[in-house]
Amino acid sequence: MDYSSTRWEEFLNPDVLRPKLISASIYLAAFELLKDAIIERIETFFTDGYGPEGNVVSPEYEKEVLSIHKSRVRASLEWLKEQDAISDQDIDAFNSIRTCRNDVAHEMPKFLVGDVAVNFSQQFELMVTLLRKIEVWWIVNFEIPISPEFRDMEIDESGIVPGPLMTLQVMLDIALGDPEKASYYYDELRKRRSES
Repeated sequence: MDYSSTRWEEFLNPDVLRPKLISASIYLAAFELLKDAIIERIETFFTDGYGPEGNVVSPEYEKEVLSIHKSRVRASLEWLKEQDAISDQDIDAFNSIRTCRNDVAHEMPKFLVGDVAVNFSQQFELMVTLLRKIEVWWIVNFEIPISPEFRDMEIDESGIVPGPLMTLQVMLDIALGDPEKASYYYDELRKRRSES
């Protein structure tokens, strides 16, 4: 074993390894958030009620969504495309996001020693864009139309900030942001608690 290797030096250096581990962890968690947004919104849309084992999904879910593809996520993406919520380019973006996720999850040792390179900023950007597009589509097409408080209001879609997108942004700010940004949410929470 060659202990003079730059790889060993980088691997054992906390200033190099720690950011890699944090970025990989956040990426894997963010991917699951995106995947849940893709699958669960549709499943909830086709839910007839709740039972002891959770959602009671209507037979239409099987017929209209799951019959499209054997993979739930792929079937859900194709269903969203059929609804004009997303495009083929968005599905390509998801495929890139998923490939990166698989590289990080299944090749973690290679990623940590530098054999697998990941451009996290580009991948997070793709993820945020796709998550926002899907969530805003649901809000504009389903939540706003059934909400009396928004009746006859003109909605600026650019001003909509969906909950899952806020969650992702908070995760990114805390884990990857500069120290001031990373502590902002915690400091604000403590400040508001002391004021009440």
